[in-house]
Order: sequence, then structure tokens, then C-alpha cells
Amino acid sequence: MKKLQIRGVGGLSTILVGEPLKNLPHHMPVPNPVIITDENVGQRYADQFPSGHVMTIGTGEGIKTLDTIHRIYSELVAIEADRSCSIVGIGGGIVCDVAGFVASTYLRGVRFGFVASTLLAQVDASVGGKNGVNFGGYKNMVGTFNQPEFVLCDLDLLRSLPEEQLQCGFAEIVKHAAIADAGMFEALEKDAEKALALDPQVIERLVYDSLVIKSTIVNRDEKETGERRKLNFGHTFGHAIEIVTGVPHGQAVSAGMVLAAGLSHKRGLITASERDRLCALLEKLNLPTGMSYDRDAVLEALGKDKKREGDRVHFVLLDGLGRSVVRDIPLAELRDHLSQTIP
Repeated sequence: MKKLQIRGVGGLSTILVGEPLKNLPHHMPVPNPVIITDENVGQRYADQFPSGHVMTIGTGEGIKTLDTIHRIYSELVAIEADRSCSIVGIGGGIVCDVAGFVASTYLRGVRFGFVASTLLAQVDASVGGKNGVNFGGYKNMVGTFNQPEFVLCDLDLLRSLPEEQLQCGFAEIVKHAAIADAGMFEALEKDAEKALALDPQVIERLVYDSLVIKSTIVNRDEKETGERRKLNFGHTFGHAIEIVTGVPHGQAVSAGMVLAAGLSHKRGLITASERDRLCALLEKLNLPTGMSYDRDAVLEALGKDKKREGDRVHFVLLDGLGRSVVRDIPLAELRDHLSQTIP
């Protein structure tokens, strides 16, 4: 087991890579927590949950709404949960978003932690203190910054995941390497097949290295006012594609990274060879480097990006593989770039 820590405004968040779900009781601040999970995780792993009140939500981005939050609030009131309670989210990124948002806002905040059951949640969604839900077609438009007390990354849980969910995590792993660690990028190029096979040593290293990158950035910029924006590489185009097409997050972000790398090359920040290496790595991991979509609808969705300020967007560009910069780019330039790209 490996340990990392994030020191947020609200306290210390401890991330444990390789800690199994069965050890959850050792990390809970109080016995009998409120457990929030989804239908799939509950059916497969409920026998490993500690004692506590279990709330089950559905799956998919469509469930990540204020309606779901309202239902959970009502159930918390019904069971007379008070400020001494704690909430544990056991599941993927959607469960972590919902559980973290509820815990951060119910009675002005109660203690909470996560057991991340998907690769995406382990390398990204459960870590860093962002908790939010979608609203009116805007992704993660309503939310909070609040760190979980603990995050358990049980690597054995990954073996039950379908390929589509693994792809989501691998897209974020590539993102972390591309923006911050050229050596990690090279290692991933070398070990792509082992990663796909969930080789224990390779997957532990990739999860840990991704978390080192994310935790280092979050420790410097918890509220995303500067450096943390680098973690959005590929997400401006990716979120727009995801909203319009409904494809899984990882596939959309993969296509978004290719578009962002193309813009980085157009601005002279990376070479054609570096752009092509990124595309080749994504293909090795069975991720798309392009897809069909309604260009006009994606252009419209770009205007709803929460990183937009007026007619400009805080956009992440590669400055060579393993380095990144954030630039305020006119929305018109992003639209022009998308319009010139064959989907």
C-alpha cells in the first residue's frame, strides 16, 4: 500500500493506493456511516460493506442531478442523520461526486470519505476535492471544493470493470503524463499492453504516479485559480463532445486531447512528432483519436464551458510532452480550430 496526502483548506485528505475495501472500517471516523453507492457496485460488493445505512443511486451522467441530491437529503432527514454522522461514497466518479456534494452541504457539512471502485475514480474523480452535479445541460455546474478525509483505491476492484470504464481511467492517466511527466509518458508507451491487462505492478505504478501529479498540483492550487487548470487538458473539447454525443467520458476526453494537441501544434508549442506520439499512445490503449459528432452542437456546447470568462476560455495546451501551459484563448479561435478539423 502507498500513501499520499492533500492538505486542503478544510483539512488533510489521505489517499491509500492498494488498500482493500474490506479494511474500510479502519478508516471511518465513526461507526455505522451513511453509505452511498450505485446499483452495480451494490449488487457486486454489498457483502463487503461495513454496517451502516445504505443509499443506492442509479448509474450514468443522467443521475448526477439536483433531483438525486434532493432524494438523498430527504432520506437523511428521514433517518435523522445529524452532524455527527459521516458519509462514505463507494463507487465510481458519479458516486463520489454525489456523495461529496451531499456531505459538503447537508447540515453545512459532515465528514466523508470514498472507496473508489473504478480506474477513473482512483486516478481522478475521487481525488482533489471537487464535488458537483450537472445542471441545465452544463456539466458539473453546481458544486463545492471540499476534501474527503480518506480515499481508498482498491486495485482488485478494477478487475470487474468492463473495457469502456477502464478506458475512462486510461484517458486520465495519459492526460496526467502528457501535462506533467515525460518519463511517465515514455513508460506508458512501453507498458501499454501490460496496463490494459491490469498487470498488478504496472497498474499500481500508474495509479500512484497519476495521483502524485494530481495531488502535487492540488496542494498548490486547491480552488483552481491557476495551476490546477492544467488538469483540464482535453476537457474543454471533451466535455462538449461528451454532452452532444453521450459517449463515455474517457472516449470524449481522448478525442479532446487530440484536438488540444492539434491546437498546441498549430501554435508552435509541440512538434508534429509529439502530437503523433500522443495519438499513437491513445490508440495503443484502445482510445479514439477522433469520432463523428454534430459540429454545430459541439460549437454551441463550447460556449457553456464553465472555464469560460466572457469571450475567452482558460485552455490547456501542451508545451512539449510532459509540460503544459494555460492560456486565455478566444472562444472564436477554439471554434475555428474545431471547424477546420475533420470529426
